[in-house]
Amino acid sequence: MNSTQETITKLAHMKLFGMAKAYQALLETGKRMDLTIDEAISHLVDNEWDDKHNRRLERLIKAARFRYQASMEELNYTQARNLDKNQMVRLADCTWIERSEDILLTGPTGIGKSFIGTALGFQACQYGHTVGYH
Repeated sequence: MNSTQETITKLAHMKLFGMAKAYQALLETGKRMDLTIDEAISHLVDNEWDDKHNRRLERLIKAARFRYQASMEELNYTQARNLDKNQMVRLADCTWIERSEDILLTGPTGIGKSFIGTALGFQACQYGHTVGYH
């Protein structure tokens, strides 16, 4: 086994999968010769950071067991729904969670309360909060 393959194997054993993928990609493209050592390390660390963030987000979303796939961008603010866009934008930053506040969604059947709750839940997952959908 050559030195580069050993490095990739060691990265995988240390569970640095993002770095391993980025290093493999650098080797395959030959781009590593164009980068300084600082740029290469920065590239590897950034890829590891992104990989860990994405895997954590996937775990949080899977653990929440959402019924729908929804995001804040998909919310419909038509007049019939009487949904305040400014209020939803303020809720999207998830500071209400850190302040231990609750949100109560009310309205007639079929208006989209579950969809709004799911969108807020997905947003909370993106901020790293644990969510349970019931």
